[in-house]
Amino acid sequence: MLVYILVIIVAALVALPFIWMVVSAFKSQRELFAYPPTFFPTEWKWENFTEAASRGSISFWAMFLNSMKIAVPSTLFNVIFSSLAGYAFARLRFPGRDKIFMCFLAAMMVPFVITLIPRFLLFRDLGFYDTYVPLIVPAMFGTPFSIFLTRQFFMTLPKELEEAAIVDGCSHVRIWWQIFMPLCKPIISTLTVFQFQSSYNDFMGPIIYIATDAKFTVQMGLSSFRNSFTSRYDLIMAGSILALIPIIILFVCCQKYIVRGIAMSGMKG
Repeated sequence: MLVYILVIIVAALVALPFIWMVVSAFKSQRELFAYPPTFFPTEWKWENFTEAASRGSISFWAMFLNSMKIAVPSTLFNVIFSSLAGYAFARLRFPGRDKIFMCFLAAMMVPFVITLIPRFLLFRDLGFYDTYVPLIVPAMFGTPFSIFLTRQFFMTLPKELEEAAIVDGCSHVRIWWQIFMPLCKPIISTLTVFQFQSSYNDFMGPIIYIATDAKFTVQMGLSSFRNSFTSRYDLIMAGSILALIPIIILFVCCQKYIVRGIAMSGMKG
């Protein structure tokens, strides 16, 4: 019983900032800074959302579309190529396989800022500055974390499936696509949520590579809100709620697979 009480208390403390942000999005500017503070608004200001969506150099929906142009292909490429690499590390045998995999694991410990300047110089010299290419192309090579998860998941699948497919004349690409991938909904859903959230919420990448206002993403737009409306925290809260909608929808759709995918990816080493 004490464990349940403790879990409820911790969950309430974790959810409190999010709940405060939601109710603050419906408050007026005066009520938001009223003292003593009120938790629920006396008058629900629905117009905060329309005002936040229409402010700035471009509309919120244009920035949302720009974010989708980055997040959707990045997620698709990462899932496909990370699962291919994970299949190779889990089911194929080739010289140096384990050593190469250890290098991938070591790459997880390298801070992002270490490669920030060389990557920027590379894409700038290739002529991709002020485009979405530098934000999408790295996902085509997978990420160490995604490759690790898919590799661990593929190792949990019965070897008999692969052997039977080889006897029937299937290539490894066909085995990966037609046999293993349909069984990998949990890990695919997990990677989809992680990668989409990472790409959609990315602020550092777009702020480095994007210079044109018409190409701003949602996170860049929220940053401009903070700069332009320093005292209008009601609009900042409303814009943050609008920005959260895609993440919430994706998580609700995939939540039943996420825990299973992470759990099964760690059953075998």
